Amino acid sequence: MDCLPTLITDRLVLTPLQLEDSSIIQELFPCWEVVRYLDRRVPWPYPEDGALIYVRDIALPAMAAGREWHWMIRMRNDAGCTLGSISLYDQPGNNRGFWLAPQWWGKGYMREACRIINRYWFETLSRPVMQVPKAIANNASRKVSEHEGMRLVDVRAGDFVCGPMGVEIWEMTRADWLESSTASR
Repeated sequence: MDCLPTLITDRLVLTPLQLEDSSIIQELFPCWEVVRYLDRRVPWPYPEDGALIYVRDIALPAMAAGREWHWMIRMRNDAGCTLGSISLYDQPGNNRGFWLAPQWWGKGYMREACRIINRYWFETLSRPVMQVPKAIANNASRKVSEHEGMRLVDVRAGDFVCGPMGVEIWEMTRADWLESSTASR
């Protein structure tokens, strides 16, 4: 695995996921507001060692294999302050996922993190398209995709921690991203 870079925005530092991050994930992640619209694979109630098992046995091996890229989202002016996580996946129909602790919602942090992660996907990894699934009821996540200029391309059945629900697939091509990133400069 090539060394995953630390990514910096105006307000955030995205640091590559490390095993040591499992303790802060365990503290912030097991919250109904965070997990309810995630894929049913996420165990609920979240086990006491859920973050350690996920980071050690799933995320880090996938990073080492070059199939996934995971970052912790931290405040730029306080690297000890963790807000959540954002990831990229080499999976058809599922290329990006994220979560943010509720106390950080509504401040534009995820939009900011997504901008730099999208750049990594399209410029560093040279991917032609990004597709992101989301639960139909997840309005906040939908607003991030709409703000980015993504298009809704499919709706199908899904199974989430909160139960069965439709899943929307949002898409942006590399050409779309290049056009929007050039226009915003």
